[in-house]
Amino acid sequence: MWSVVVPVKHSLWAKSRLKNAGDARPFLARAFALDTLESAAACELVREVIVVSDDEILISLLPLGIRVVSDPGAGLNAAIGRGIAASTSPARAALLGDLPALDPIDLCDALRAASAVERAVVADAEETGSTLVTAAPGVRWASAFGAGSLAAHRALGCVELALPRDSSLRRDVDTFDQLDTATSLGLGPRSSLLLDRRGVSREQPPALPLREPSP
Repeated sequence: MWSVVVPVKHSLWAKSRLKNAGDARPFLARAFALDTLESAAACELVREVIVVSDDEILISLLPLGIRVVSDPGAGLNAAIGRGIAASTSPARAALLGDLPALDPIDLCDALRAASAVERAVVADAEETGSTLVTAAPGVRWASAFGAGSLAAHRALGCVELALPRDSSLRRDVDTFDQLDTATSLGLGPRSSLLLDRRGVSREQPPALPLREPSP
């Protein structure tokens, strides 16, 4: 059983490459994170989900059972480290919080494969970044998320897991093209409802103020 740490940047500053979404951008960022967290919690191999964030609105909308750790404000890897330090399971994983199409089965498949190695990494669809990093019981935690993180994680000794290219675990969303692909896989309920209600697109931001979808 795994502890899964999900770092989530405050939505006011998240997803800057979706700036054409206008005022919808922070709502999208939170919806992506909430769908990711809910899917992670639904994976049968996950004992606990820990979100590292200082986004008060996000925290108020979290599904029951998800633990909250405050973000130390020193970057993504420091946030993950804070969450890892609070984890209770000897098998630990860090998962990005922008996987709105995440299927719990895909996460379970990856964690099951990761249990066979000391460290593992899942590449994003572009095969330059990482969406999941793991460490087996007794293995010191290390992560190197950021630009070119796949190569950096390999340098740390992570074994790249051979997941299908269309695995939902590889479909993080930073751009509208990536959002289109994630949408084709099937978005989580919050992200889907938000997009359906307001028609967010790269060409035209929503004309009306948004509200958070109900839990």
